[in-house]
Amino acid sequence: MSGSGLSPGRSGNVSCRWKGGMLITPTGMAYAEIRPRDIVFVNAKGNVPDKKSRKPSSEWRFHLAAYHARPDVKAVVHTHSLNATVLACAHKPIPAFHYMVAVGGGNDIPLVPYDTFGTDELAQFVATGLAQRNACLMANHGQIAIGANLGAALELAREVEVLAEQYVKVLTLGGEPHILPEDEMARVLERFKSYGQNAQG
Repeated sequence: MSGSGLSPGRSGNVSCRWKGGMLITPTGMAYAEIRPRDIVFVNAKGNVPDKKSRKPSSEWRFHLAAYHARPDVKAVVHTHSLNATVLACAHKPIPAFHYMVAVGGGNDIPLVPYDTFGTDELAQFVATGLAQRNACLMANHGQIAIGANLGAALELAREVEVLAEQYVKVLTLGGEPHILPEDEMARVLERFKSYGQNAQG
């Protein structure tokens, strides 16, 4: 995330479901300095059983909320990628300007409301945003993507950033973007079920 520019500096955080809770990156550490021993286990109630471990990311609440909202999900990636953050700060979700918006699991990549980082209120907004989607923008903050594993969640975060960059450029052309209709996006979403390695037989 850091090397690709998805998370400048020490921004962003990553987690994966583990033993009834989750493993999550520590708060305030540069990615290059993080070692396996620095990763923090947070249980399902939001507690850190090992009192000798590092402090978890300040955003642990919305990671845990995402897992509660989506039992099928095994990993969460949160970044402050440039273009997704630009749209989030402008309070603009990503509509179906391109059919690939469907990678987020629906006909848009929604925007969830702002609240202070690390709060229960923000966690609830994120849980609501991810209930029907695999990615969303967080107002005045960044983006979050979920997946069956860390690789899938990271890949989706990259795709969201690419879509965000494309949409920002479309907006600079002026006028109203041409949005694909809901029936077309429904067809795209159905075809995505058998796209690539999802195809059976």
